[in-house]
Amino acid sequence: MPDFALGLAALGRPAYINLGREHALPDDRDVDAMRAHCHAVLDAAYAEGVRRVDAARSYGRAEEFLAQWLAARGHQDVQVSSKWGYTYVADWRRDADTHEVKEHSAERFTRQWRETEELLGAHVGLYQVHSLTSDSPLFGDPDLLLALGGLRDSGVRLGFSTSGPRQGETVRRALELAVEGRRLFDSVQSTWNVLETSVGPALAFARESGAEVFVKEGLANGRLAVDPPPPVRDLAAEHGVGPDAIALAAVRAQPWADVVLSGAASPEQLRANLEARDVDLAPDVLAGCAEPAERYWATRGSLAWG
Repeated sequence: MPDFALGLAALGRPAYINLGREHALPDDRDVDAMRAHCHAVLDAAYAEGVRRVDAARSYGRAEEFLAQWLAARGHQDVQVSSKWGYTYVADWRRDADTHEVKEHSAERFTRQWRETEELLGAHVGLYQVHSLTSDSPLFGDPDLLLALGGLRDSGVRLGFSTSGPRQGETVRRALELAVEGRRLFDSVQSTWNVLETSVGPALAFARESGAEVFVKEGLANGRLAVDPPPPVRDLAAEHGVGPDAIALAAVRAQPWADVVLSGAASPEQLRANLEARDVDLAPDVLAGCAEPAERYWATRGSLAWG
């Protein structure tokens, strides 16, 4: 069955777009409070057997918090992945007009890899392009592709995450990229949940081609936890778990899934998410919940940061 990983998107900065997060975080979200809270969630994840952690340069100070936690605890068995491509620009303000800015360029990659490496060093086994889309300049930038190939050749695995209603097209196109005769990426991280299933066939293709498949946003940025559709509520009642566990169990049931990300914002949310381990579902049991991809992504784009 797939591994669980803890994603740090909600834990490295004071604002994010996860519904149901507001009461899970400290009332005072200054840097010290968020650092202590992030470490508490990491401790809970480790105690529950989670050995994968996923971060990004744009997750505020998530890489810094993670690096400090690893140094303090001395864990050597934690697998770390991170991402480059977005820069955090909110200056720790919850009410900022813009929280992150995207740029897929050789300069951005080189700078952000240096920053990640300085913080996390050899802990990073997978470095991902953040939110790759089919129209990204990455596909036509030979300098960037060569720089990425150089990192791959140094022993760091490369991957990419996807977003938007054309995720499937992006997955297939990115997995065709080769540098110096070798495929560039061997990992993909995509949004799939019972409301947004459109990328499923492409993820099955990715898995068949030998790529590792991470699934993010399995709770649809909290929508499936705070306002689940009736079939999810019914299964939650039947199994005696929360709707979050049902939604993540549906992700685990997909035969192409290798790693399921939990974006939990507290130890309690994490433990509730991990109850998905005890729920066995058929892969298509919630197929009727799916929305058209364009509608799903329009709704996601309307969610407020908080």
